[in-house]
Amino acid sequence: MKLVNIGAGNLVSADRIVTVVTPESAPIKRIIQDAKEKGTLIDATHGRKTKTVIITDSYHIILCYLTVEKLIGRFGEDAIKILQEDEDE
Repeated sequence: MKLVNIGAGNLVSADRIVTVVTPESAPIKRIIQDAKEKGTLIDATHGRKTKTVIITDSYHIILCYLTVEKLIGRFGEDAIKILQEDEDE
């Protein structure tokens, strides 16, 4: 099990993460609101602006203040290669 630091000493299991997205789109804002109502929202921003939303396989939504690029960089070489391939397309 690999743990990823998502800022301020908070760790998330990399195996449980389904996707990492930015919070600007309306569908993501609805997902955040639904998670807040269901009690499955985890706010790991420590009062800072939310720049990344992490969605886990257990349908927990984690708010993070790191950018997507910085967060993906913490996942290791495999994630960086995937990110670079996506930018090339």
